[in-house]
Amino acid sequence: GRLTRLQVTYPAYFTDGDPAARSRVEQVLHAKSGRGREYHFVWDEESNQLLMTVLSALPTTIAAQRFVTAPGETVLGFTDADAVRRTVPVEDGDVTRDASPVIWRTGGRSTEPHLLVAGHPGSGTTTLMRSLALQALQQGDVLVVEGGGTGEYGFLAGRDGVLAVERGLAGALATLEWAAHETERRLIAANRARQSGHPEPEDIGRPLWILLDRPSALGHLAAADGRQDPQELLRVPLRHGRAAGVTVVVAEQFDSLHALDETVRTHTRARVVLGPADRDEVEAVLGAQPHTTPTPDVPPGRGYTRLGSGPVLRLQVPATPDPYDDATSEAHRTAVLDLLPGGAPSVEAVQEALPEPEPEPEIVSTHKDQLIGAPATAER
Repeated sequence: GRLTRLQVTYPAYFTDGDPAARSRVEQVLHAKSGRGREYHFVWDEESNQLLMTVLSALPTTIAAQRFVTAPGETVLGFTDADAVRRTVPVEDGDVTRDASPVIWRTGGRSTEPHLLVAGHPGSGTTTLMRSLALQALQQGDVLVVEGGGTGEYGFLAGRDGVLAVERGLAGALATLEWAAHETERRLIAANRARQSGHPEPEDIGRPLWILLDRPSALGHLAAADGRQDPQELLRVPLRHGRAAGVTVVVAEQFDSLHALDETVRTHTRARVVLGPADRDEVEAVLGAQPHTTPTPDVPPGRGYTRLGSGPVLRLQVPATPDPYDDATSEAHRTAVLDLLPGGAPSVEAVQEALPEPEPEPEIVSTHKDQLIGAPATAER
């Protein structure tokens, strides 16, 4: 008994090219058809027709897993079946089915080699960063710089292919400075190989991913300490990363987007907006408004994406929680740890890798009052 599809024919003098006029009509249809659902609008300016359809909710049960992709392809998430022309098999709980992915292509032939992720706290930006890191480790190396300092990427430390996981300002500056020099080294090596007619060296063929979460927090610390903003060290990887096989992903919250460097804004043409956001906020990041109404219930990892000048697509990020979080279910914890290089380490292996604790030295003294509250380390 509820409307699911509506086609409206309007006169030719209606200003369908005006975004404000379109928005007024969409708001009226949204209110009259029921606010508890999500609607999609398609304007046919040549035929003077508007088609409104009701969208089903995107699945939130797809967890982190190995997706069927080609080299240089990364799955950002999943969208509507009629929005893309490709499907990939996924494990949705106990069922294997086909889903419609949003494929982001990186590398030398990519037109959008770098990504910007924006969202509110708890919207799933860190979940997307973890998903990208796990996919990048299948074929490349990863550098992680966490500005929030919450330890959301601690499970990546020490894994094969993870070059660094930094949370402090000093470590972040040193890591990003090395990444800038590595980008320059790759460019020089590739140029020399082309001039001499030899193939490129193998050490520059492996992709390098730089994941920077909340750079504004590190920027405030750097300004207070009188040091260089870490975003300035991203200029070389952002400008020359496509030719050098370096990909940069920056995640920032909405209230700190103004603190992003101009180079970051210019070279991150692939964009993702996650969490509850109105149409103006989405347009400010993606450069275009979505053709759908805001969803009443926004689960973590739900939002919109736009790759370059392409259309705005709905997006649901695969569930990729922190495996060391107590709130993570056992199924999700196992799924994430199995994607790490070498699989999840066993408890026995971790215990064997730990050194044997040294016995505490026996403290002998004739003055009992000197031993009260004195730690053994001080006596040692």
